[in-house]
Amino acid sequence: MRLAVADRAPPVPPDLRSLSLEALREVVIGLGERPFRAVQLYRWLHRRYATSFDEMTDLSRAFRETLSAHARLGELALDAEQHSTDGTIKFRWRTEDGKTIESVYMPDLGTHRRTLCISTQVGCAMGCGFCATGTMGLSRNLTVGEIVDQVHRVNRYLIERGLEPGPRPLTNLVYMGMGEPLHNYDNVRASLEILLSEDGPNFSNRHVTVSTAGIVPNILRLGAETDVKLAVSLNATTDEVRDRIMPVNRRWRIDDLLEACERFPMKQGRRITFEYVLFAGINDTDEDLERLAALVRRVPAKVNLIQYNRNEGLPYEPSPPRRVEAFVAGLMERGVQAMARKNRGRDILAACGQLAAAGGPGRRPAKGTLTGQLTRPI
Repeated sequence: MRLAVADRAPPVPPDLRSLSLEALREVVIGLGERPFRAVQLYRWLHRRYATSFDEMTDLSRAFRETLSAHARLGELALDAEQHSTDGTIKFRWRTEDGKTIESVYMPDLGTHRRTLCISTQVGCAMGCGFCATGTMGLSRNLTVGEIVDQVHRVNRYLIERGLEPGPRPLTNLVYMGMGEPLHNYDNVRASLEILLSEDGPNFSNRHVTVSTAGIVPNILRLGAETDVKLAVSLNATTDEVRDRIMPVNRRWRIDDLLEACERFPMKQGRRITFEYVLFAGINDTDEDLERLAALVRRVPAKVNLIQYNRNEGLPYEPSPPRRVEAFVAGLMERGVQAMARKNRGRDILAACGQLAAAGGPGRRPAKGTLTGQLTRPI
């Protein structure tokens, strides 16, 4: 009996939003166009936040038709949005393969700072015991295009709704959303190149922070290959406690982590930010305060102290506000720059450690204004 041979699936066209300017130039030349068209195309993608080839009006119709036939614009669809009483907006995005991720927009009403917290993975493999995202497990890494498109979609959202002036309302980016950024290092690194580029959004490297739970080898790579700021989720002062709440510590101990921080380039007088979430009765003792001060004094540092945000079903309680205040005062007395970080968007499950695609399968929707799936991307 003769078996039929299945047809091979056609190759997936490249997602232009994921390409560097150099890679985009190669595509343009391969399509028979002059190289300068790549810069025009790149600016449409990353400066004007185009969602279709039809918007690119200074490109010829023939070139746009060629692009449409041989390439694609991968993009996120706005699935839901929630508005907090403090001005925070949480966006839930749906990817082309039906996954959901979240980004959080945080305007500072007292300044001109407008920050977006962006995700780098669908779920997370780190398994931190206090984090809602960690309960999801890891589904997959986000592509370069999916990382940068969170920024572009929010910029366009703010402009179109008249909430902030253009052409680039966002001023600051923090890679602190769903996922471990340094576990998706190559795509994060490529997204930084696009977001910092002069022909793209042109963010200042001083206004971009990448957070990590402590993947030591990629901390060193980030320091060698980029010029952005580093934030480290420390959250414990002994290996015994950190092993329990952050499994990554079983591979790279606190001393390994601090040694990597010591080797991280401190450019232009910058400091490493240590994030320290305070849990009642776990890491908030006077002894923890002493150890924390000793640890972070090893490098130019500042400490953001965060009162734990409760997550349903997880066995942790926040330290009381007076204990947070005591840690701030105690660190300052010991010569360590410290502050209590504001917890933005608690009422819509948008605060630190609460992102888990709220409203998705198995997740109770947060309180707040929730709009349903839209019929078009923003």
